[in-house]
Amino acid sequence: MLSAESLKKIDREIAKYPHDQKQSAVMSALAIAQDEKGWLATETINFVAEYLEMPAIAVYEVATFYNMYNLEPVGQYKITVCTNLPCALSGSNESAAYLKQKLGIEFNQTTPDGKFTLKEGECFGACGDAPVFLVNNKRMCSFMSNENIDQLLEDLKK
Repeated sequence: MLSAESLKKIDREIAKYPHDQKQSAVMSALAIAQDEKGWLATETINFVAEYLEMPAIAVYEVATFYNMYNLEPVGQYKITVCTNLPCALSGSNESAAYLKQKLGIEFNQTTPDGKFTLKEGECFGACGDAPVFLVNNKRMCSFMSNENIDQLLEDLKK
């Protein structure tokens, strides 16, 4: 279900915990699986559960609790906008509106070319840098003015 390379990465994560606590690597295992597959289909979640020798429902609980896990296909670039109150007070709602207009989509939608998916997120722990975006759960973009949004989209389209 996952490549040998991904399984090797998961094994490295498992090795960080006591032998009888391999389920502690569930978040890392899900992230590795998602990096390979692009999103977490039911079959992938079930595979991770089996690999970690834990109940599938426990893996689903993790995958559905955190918004960094994609439970449906997303675009090549998932842009998550923090809309928590501190960011909203610092302009994230306006930045989100501008981004929606530029992409022609709303939150939880993907552009017709499959390039961008737009998500709404909670606190990223960078309130002083607001408005804050997160690209593919890994790249944080701060102070997202309209000019910075234009530059980000231009960079991602290359």
